[in-house]
Amino acid sequence: MTVSALLRRRVAFARELGTFGVVGLVGYVVDVGMFNLLRYAGDPGVLADKPLTAKVLSVVVATIVTYLGNRYWTWRGRPRGRVRREAALFVVVNVIGLAISLVCLAVSHYLLDFTSGLADNISANGVGLVLGTSFRFWGYRTHVFPEAPADSQGSER
Repeated sequence: MTVSALLRRRVAFARELGTFGVVGLVGYVVDVGMFNLLRYAGDPGVLADKPLTAKVLSVVVATIVTYLGNRYWTWRGRPRGRVRREAALFVVVNVIGLAISLVCLAVSHYLLDFTSGLADNISANGVGLVLGTSFRFWGYRTHVFPEAPADSQGSER
């Protein structure tokens, strides 16, 4: 691989990572905002005593937002697969990412008995988010929006 080809690949990867980060930030705002609204808006909140249910609902909405952002911005230049298959893979990757976040929240809330709003947010939206997001980037890039095989790309990008 030539130096210029390697540089192009690194620039493309940096662009993917950057746009993924922006889409993820929007998804994060949706996720955390909805999670906290469901838990704490009102007296008591709609799901004040159900942190896992609140997290599942907030992630479902954030998943829709991030699918659209990643499909039509982050990996817009990648070959389009069958929409149902692509969406199904996206959901599977997100369910695994959600499970990572839920495990962090469940361990903190139920096992360690850190039940404050701050503790729930740190475990679910801090630790769980970092671990889940790392997995999601790999999963989206590798399985949901893969590059075309080298022999079908023609010239390098």
